[in-house]
This record gives sequence, C-alpha cells and structure tokens, in this order.
Amino acid sequence: MTDSSSFFGDLLGTIAERGRSLLDLGRERRPAGAIRAASIAALCERLLSGRGEASGVALAQEILIAYRGLKTGERIAFFEALANEFGPDRARLAAAVAAFGAESGGRDIAEIHAASEPRRQELVRRLNLAPGATAALVAMRADLLDILSRRGELAEVDRDFTHLFASWFNRGFLVLRRIDWSTPANVLEKIIRYEAVHEIRDWNDLRARVDSPDRRCYAFFHPAMVDEPLIFVEVALTRDPPEAIAPILSNDRVPLDPTKAKTAAFYSISNCQRGLGGVSFGNFLIKQVVEEISREFPNLTHFVTLSPVPTFRDWLEAERANPESEVLTADDRAALAALDEPGAPNAAEQAALRPVIGALAARFLLAARTPRGRPVDPVARFHLGNGARLERINPFGDVSVRGMKQAAGLMVNYRYVLEDIERNHEAFFDKGEIVASAQVRKLLRPEPLSRAATAREVVQ
Repeated sequence: MTDSSSFFGDLLGTIAERGRSLLDLGRERRPAGAIRAASIAALCERLLSGRGEASGVALAQEILIAYRGLKTGERIAFFEALANEFGPDRARLAAAVAAFGAESGGRDIAEIHAASEPRRQELVRRLNLAPGATAALVAMRADLLDILSRRGELAEVDRDFTHLFASWFNRGFLVLRRIDWSTPANVLEKIIRYEAVHEIRDWNDLRARVDSPDRRCYAFFHPAMVDEPLIFVEVALTRDPPEAIAPILSNDRVPLDPTKAKTAAFYSISNCQRGLGGVSFGNFLIKQVVEEISREFPNLTHFVTLSPVPTFRDWLEAERANPESEVLTADDRAALAALDEPGAPNAAEQAALRPVIGALAARFLLAARTPRGRPVDPVARFHLGNGARLERINPFGDVSVRGMKQAAGLMVNYRYVLEDIERNHEAFFDKGEIVASAQVRKLLRPEPLSRAATAREVVQ
C-alpha cells in the first residue's frame, strides 16, 4: 500500500509542477500569508471553471498552500466565502425545476440533482486532486469545527465536508493494521500523541501496550493517509473481565500467557483526526478486531470494554447542586461529601460510596437523556449504538486525577456478544432501548412517584 501510494503521490506532484508552469504560479508565488481569503476565493473560482487536469492539480495545490498561511480571522473569512459564494447555482436550479414542472423525466431529475449540489462540494473534490490533499482537507475541516461554535451559519459548509468525507472514508477504503514494535517509528509516535483515554507516559509504556504477549493494538488507515492512523484500539487479554484500569496499565504486572486468556478487553479507543469528527468507523473497528483476535485466539469467550464515563461527574455535581433533586437522598449527600477532598477517597470512604455510586451510575446510564432522547454519556452512545450491552458498573475503576475529575472514579464494562449485536443496535436506534444486564438493572432504584420513568431497559 505504501509503495503504490508513494508512486501515485509522486505522479501527482509531477503533474502539479508541470501545471504550475502552465499557470505561471511557480515564479510569481507570493508568501502564503500574503494571499488573503478573497484572493483564495478567486483561485477557487478559477479552479472550478478550469478544465485542464495538470493546471487543476497545480491550482489546487496553490490554494491549499495559501490556506495554510492564513491567520484565524482570515480562515473564518475564507469559510464565509465558501458559504456565501459557493452554494448551489440558483439560476441553474430554478431552470431545472421549471423544466421538470413542464415535462418530468429522468434527465430533468438528474439535472435538478446536479444543480442543487453546492458548488463547494465540487470545489473540495477538485482540491483533493493535489498531492497530500486528503490530509490537508481533513485538517481544514478541523479548523472549521473550531470555528463552528461561534459561527453557526457555517454549518452548511461543514455538512458538505461531512457528506464528502463519509464517502471518502467509507469502510471499504479503510485498512486494518496491527500496531506492534515493528511498526514504523513515525506511526508509533502518533499513537503516543493521539492516545486520548489513558496517557502513554513514554516509549517503555508504549512497548508494554503494543509488544507484550497479552496485549494488542489495531488501527484503521486510509490509502490517502498511509502514515496517519484514523482510530485505534488497545486490547488486553485477561482471564476475567477487568474491573479497574490500574492493573492493566501497571508497569509491574506479570504478562499472561494469551492462550490462557478468556477475555479480550478493549480498554482504550482513540479517534486520531479531529477533522473526521462525525464520520463513524469505530463500530467497524471493534467488529473487525473481534474477528481478528478470535482467529488468533479461539479460546476467547468474552469481548468487553473497560470504558470511562466522561460526563458522569458533571451530571452528579449538577444533582448535588440542586436542592430539589429527586435523585439524591440525604444519605447520598453525606457519603458524596468525600468526593470534595483532593485525590481519591480512602478505602473506608470508597466502601461507603460504592453502593451510592453504583445506584447513581445506573440511573445516569439508563435514564439520563439528551433533548434528542439519547444517553447523555458519549461513550455510552458509542458502544450501545454499536450493539453492545451495558454489562457491569465499576465504582472507582479509575482513581487517577483524570478519572476522578471526569467520572468520580467510575468505569463500566460494555459487552459485545456477536450474535446479539445487530438486534441490540436496532433496539437502540429504532426504539431507544438500552440493553443492560440483570446485574446493572438491579442497581437502579425505583423512580420517585412524582417522576415518570424516562428509560426502558431490556434484560438479556
């Protein structure tokens, strides 16, 4: 894959250089920072109107180089130009609709479809002809996402990026690769940098995670971004489903003979490219890794996660701050006071808190909902949407500084049962049902009479 991609990239580079001579861009190129948003928009118009492939590749490269030199305010202006000047061709669309109304036919429908597509979609396609353009466009969308919270009117531009990326990063184009100690160093460095759940402290820590006999790491790659992992998962092979993260990450642990393992535990899943946010391929990753590991170790019987609950602490503190909360009892409030001290509670405090945290976590995961009726916690939405079931709640599974800050130490296990995945997935998306084990369901306290039940649980 690397050799063919390198050849194709070199070919595009040669085409771009020849095209630049046709455009006379090579000799007169100004410093990228001097080319402002309006100038880039003019180049974009030129790219859309051109027909020559060599000149198009060169012009696309010039635009991407110029974009990289823009400051934040200038990038906002560029995205505004995309929104305002590169939407659908309204005159063409009006003519197509009129023609369809006069005499409908397949050709008229095709013309309506073509005319209704925003011009910026074709612009992004043409920009993608330049060498290294796919990674540059992913980075461009990351810039757009940083701006979007302040400039909601740019959402239509983001929808076009998402639409195109969903096709370009279709599962059929992705390649699963195992990450081990023989993986090129530049990729290993990115694994360290992109790890988003449990920080990789140094190279020794990385080696323990990817090179131990009872550890595996897999990543998805795209042919246009051969050295850039898109998403990766770290797996621990254990005898039983793990309850806490510290034993998995410990430098002093004794590796397990993987032939004696019964459980594959997915303990960290990290998305690497912010610009691909909203383009989902994590579910494909887990399913393919399950198949891969099952072939290597047919003795495995359990496939579970050891997952963080990153929004639990915020929800809990909001309930504590609400004097009229129907979730907390007076005893709960007294026990939860131990969370106000720095660090993790001591052993005695943890023992008193476990049943409280367990019951509140069950309430949070099974009943707390967004305005759209989905679970509040994003990790829960991810795994439940992928067809997993909520298997077990683990109070104080992560007593690190980060674990206490985000989730009051809470971690959970989601379990993937291959024959149930599709049914669970359909129940979650079609009916809003959360599939939970009897063990989790028993932790859920009865709803107060003043409040109607807000969640449905399915027991397996």
